[in-house]
Amino acid sequence: MATEVKVPDIGDFDEVPVVAVLVSVGDMVEKEDPLIELESDKATMEVPSSHAGKVKEIKLSEGDNASEGSVILILEEADSGDDDSDDGNDEPEEQPKTDKAETPETKGGSREGYGDGGQDSQSAAPAPADTASVVDTGSSKFHASPSVRAFARRVEIDLRTINGSGRKGRILREDVEKALQSAAPAGAPAGQQQAAQGGMGIPPIPEVDFSKFGPVEEVEMSRIQKISGPALHRSWLNIPHVTHNEEADITELDKYRKELDTMAKEEGYRVTLLSFVIKASVSALRKHWQFNSSIAPSGDKLIKKDFYNIGFAADTPNGLMVPVIKDADRKGIEQISRDLLELSSAARDGKLKGDDMKGATFTISSLGGIGGTSFTPIVNAPEVAILGLTRSSMKPVWDGSEFQPRNMLPMSLSYDHRAIDGALAARFAAHLKYLLGDVRRLML
Repeated sequence: MATEVKVPDIGDFDEVPVVAVLVSVGDMVEKEDPLIELESDKATMEVPSSHAGKVKEIKLSEGDNASEGSVILILEEADSGDDDSDDGNDEPEEQPKTDKAETPETKGGSREGYGDGGQDSQSAAPAPADTASVVDTGSSKFHASPSVRAFARRVEIDLRTINGSGRKGRILREDVEKALQSAAPAGAPAGQQQAAQGGMGIPPIPEVDFSKFGPVEEVEMSRIQKISGPALHRSWLNIPHVTHNEEADITELDKYRKELDTMAKEEGYRVTLLSFVIKASVSALRKHWQFNSSIAPSGDKLIKKDFYNIGFAADTPNGLMVPVIKDADRKGIEQISRDLLELSSAARDGKLKGDDMKGATFTISSLGGIGGTSFTPIVNAPEVAILGLTRSSMKPVWDGSEFQPRNMLPMSLSYDHRAIDGALAARFAAHLKYLLGDVRRLML
């Protein structure tokens, strides 16, 4: 009996690119075995099989877009023996037809659908690297992998004009490079067009041949970098960032944290300073609700949120990911610590689910394990603020009569100046500092 295996609920994401097909026709799969990898805005997620059986036909290929309900493949019972049918993975032989001219507006619409989970379509406009000369519909009709498509966009080569030399007409990177060598040099008008379209009038960075000065090597960016880069660029261009720096005295809090951490190690988890900062941030967000809001699409209202989901930046081998601790206001230090461990491990192993990275109302980026004294974290739109932490250090602090050695934690609070003014930011940071100064205040 043939069974269709479909893409399950992947949250708010739609038309998510398939970056890898993990099985082949004739393979035997068990329930929960991974079938394909999908790439959302900041993570790669594996889609497991809902049934066990033998792969009869594969319906999705690398480079295809998939949504909830898309058929991945067809399974049959292991003893059916019918494995000589076409694998269904062939790509169309003909080039796609263009029914109307591409414009900046239609291009923006074609790329909408898998941004940063909840942003409106206006905020998901093409990144400056996209140009009118390259049309990327996000489908497999160009017979090219996502990395080749990204390379074609960077060098302004239209994939519709290339005959691929790969299997079944697939366009390879070498095909794009050959097309680039044979193409006429891009003139000033193209550069002006690029700046006007994607860079808000900002002149493009001039291209430099660094090989003239010494040995060079092109290193492919990770998939997460390719996707998160344009999102960060969009936030930086659209949000008037301001960063407020503050220091919190965590001398007593850190002593208590170390006591809890010693006990936690025996139970297989750790209690880090970030757990306490998350707890304190929720209290500060309750008092200053503007930091837990978003700007409405109309631009004249704030969307006040009565839930507290805290995102935290996790450093992984594949790049930066932002898992989300849901309902942090309802959790104690122990549960927050356990959630941090579980989500961080899943991020490093590439096993985060789409739902694990959705719904954040406020984000914390901690560099405390590495170093630094301050930095300017980029607001993760549609949020309006982000807190950056760097390494704490012992400093002499005047207590009114003498200097005392105190463990001071630097904090960098970046915010959207359209929603938050400087005085409110100072009050938020001061309240956060007050809470971290005495662990008993976190119980209020």
